[in-house]
Amino acid sequence: MTGAVDPTPPTVVAPVPVVNAANALTALRLVLVPVFTVLVVVSTMTHAGWRVAACLVFALASLTDFADGWIARRYALVTSVGKVADPIADKALTGAALLLLSWYDRLPWWVTAVILVREAGVTLIRFWVIRHGVIAASRGGKAKTALQILAIVWYLWPMPAGWAGIGPWIMAAAVVVTVLTGFDYVVRALRLRAPR
Repeated sequence: MTGAVDPTPPTVVAPVPVVNAANALTALRLVLVPVFTVLVVVSTMTHAGWRVAACLVFALASLTDFADGWIARRYALVTSVGKVADPIADKALTGAALLLLSWYDRLPWWVTAVILVREAGVTLIRFWVIRHGVIAASRGGKAKTALQILAIVWYLWPMPAGWAGIGPWIMAAAVVVTVLTGFDYVVRALRLRAPR
């Protein structure tokens, strides 16, 4: 019938609150960064007990990285604040760990430099393309994160002499995957920005 009014009311999507479980976990990760830093400094990477404590805090903070993303996607709690804060928290935690390991001569400075330059570059690219869309984390990116965390945990934990030599191999794999996924991110960003 002409001029009929649709009785179905329009669907109203409620805005996602900034204060939610996913963002709370991201905030917790940021808070744990200085706690972790203090524990490593107190340990001077020579006192086993403090190293264990630092390692456990780092592991807990790293778990929040996996948990906050899953919760945000599972319960539709993705916010603009979370999109910005999450990578910042990730880089702060990983960056602090790598810098401290290099400062205490556990990790070559060039390894720290390569990873941090890549992470900073990807963060800048993310802001560069944010108006065009979001580049979803690839399997390679997730593998990169997992390898970095595993390698850092291995360096932090006071391993027996026979096991300590495995750490550099894990870190070498992390560096290779970090660089490769960095190039992949650049390619995907250029495709996203390309005129259609």
